[in-house]
Amino acid sequence: MRHMRHKRQTRGFSRALALAVFLFAPMGLAQEDDLSTDPEPDSEPLLDPMVNDDINTLDNEMEEDGKLGPPVSDADLDADAAAVGDADAVAPATESGPTTAPPPAPGVLIATLDRCIALAEANYPKIRQAQARLRQADAQVLEAHSAPYSQFTGKASLGLGPTVEGTSIYSPNTALEFNKPALFWRIGFEGMVPIWTFGKITAAWDAADAQVDLRKFEILKERNDVRFSVYRAYYGLLLARDARLLVDDARKRIEKYVARLEEKVEEDEADEAQLFKIKLQLIDLEARDSEARQGEEIALGTLRFLTGVPNIDAPDEPVERAPHELGPLSRYLASAANYRPEINMARAGARAATAQVDLMESKFYPDIGLVLGAEWAEAPEVTDQLNPFVTDAGNFVTYGFAFAMRWNLDFVPAVARYDRSKAQLDEVRALRDFAAGGVETEVQKAYFEAAHAARRLALYSRAVSIAKAWVIQVQQGIDMGVTEEKDIAVPAKEYAFKRFDRLRAIHDYNIALAKLSQATGWQEIDPFR
Repeated sequence: MRHMRHKRQTRGFSRALALAVFLFAPMGLAQEDDLSTDPEPDSEPLLDPMVNDDINTLDNEMEEDGKLGPPVSDADLDADAAAVGDADAVAPATESGPTTAPPPAPGVLIATLDRCIALAEANYPKIRQAQARLRQADAQVLEAHSAPYSQFTGKASLGLGPTVEGTSIYSPNTALEFNKPALFWRIGFEGMVPIWTFGKITAAWDAADAQVDLRKFEILKERNDVRFSVYRAYYGLLLARDARLLVDDARKRIEKYVARLEEKVEEDEADEAQLFKIKLQLIDLEARDSEARQGEEIALGTLRFLTGVPNIDAPDEPVERAPHELGPLSRYLASAANYRPEINMARAGARAATAQVDLMESKFYPDIGLVLGAEWAEAPEVTDQLNPFVTDAGNFVTYGFAFAMRWNLDFVPAVARYDRSKAQLDEVRALRDFAAGGVETEVQKAYFEAAHAARRLALYSRAVSIAKAWVIQVQQGIDMGVTEEKDIAVPAKEYAFKRFDRLRAIHDYNIALAKLSQATGWQEIDPFR
């Protein structure tokens, strides 16, 4: 009888041990939460249609036999576990992930995803940098529109001069005489109003306007990039915390068996090798917890840097699937062609380069305009000469206007500048074509990642329900004495493993949608709206 009791205790211990061994095998958590690099494509093979048909057939057969029925809730599973006297066999957690976590520390700002995005768009340095560049471009527009009509110069002078008397016929003073110094002053202006410049003015306007458009799209690009970074940091933080809670739940359950097993080993009723084995598994759980903590700290630090708030934190909530449903691929490709900031930046750059070529070409031709000028000079101690044929440098008033032509004759440097501007235009056009092709590839990649992540999420959600039903069936068999306790390890392992796979699939789907939103640049189809 004592041998049977010892055997039964060992089986109960092995059940929790198997759950811990298989629940937290290395699944690339650190790589998932690494926010310094883009997520790698999922390496798991996708299920083909034959496998899907097999799963559907299995579901139908189980429903007809009454073995599966409707999805099993966690409350039902916990109740069945308690009925067989082993409530620790199933973790009391939701399918999306554990929901218990320590309360936030005092002074911590708990922000939702929308709040984090708003803070990042308001505080991120690269967005402020792009906004400053837009202000520079606006100033250049004002300069381009006003500079052609501001080519006027003014002059003024004030000084001492000699006293000079007489007329053009006789004067008591000599040209070298400097007696009785007296004040004199002079003021005037001159300039040219362009009438025809062969396209110089309009080319400058077009180039300045294109620069403004480019800077506006640059702001959108930086907002797009920071939104994706916030998505990745936010959901990486939630996934890491859910993983830590799963580890903590498993560790607590196993620690109960460790204390009981230590007592049995002291009483020589249990095998000490099993105790060593469970302690090693606890150490392995600690290592998995450290990996999850590392991902959590990296994600939290990144979120705080992006938002500019050093005490910000995410709310205590499990990872949830984004509400956006995928549409046809053509919709996203069309959106990227119209709304992706990088493509529009390349288009604006091409317009600016085209205007620069026009400007360089127009400089081969002269400028035709209206020259205006006026000047007034006064020297009170110099006799004013009233004869218009006598030059009076001390007292006069002049004004006038005339049509004029101004022409820079540096033809050789002008040809070099023109060739350089054409080469720059070819470069920008090539960049525009490259951006269009690259963006299309990015959209397709993000779309298929999201589609396959959604497929994995649906499969894992069904797998969780099947695993629950399997656990209940085995537990009922143990209660009736037709199944051994060791048989609970495999279904319990599969249930826990599929729960975490589902969490990871939710994370992958959300991040793939964030990448799709970034790739299209269309805010109206933001997956998290």
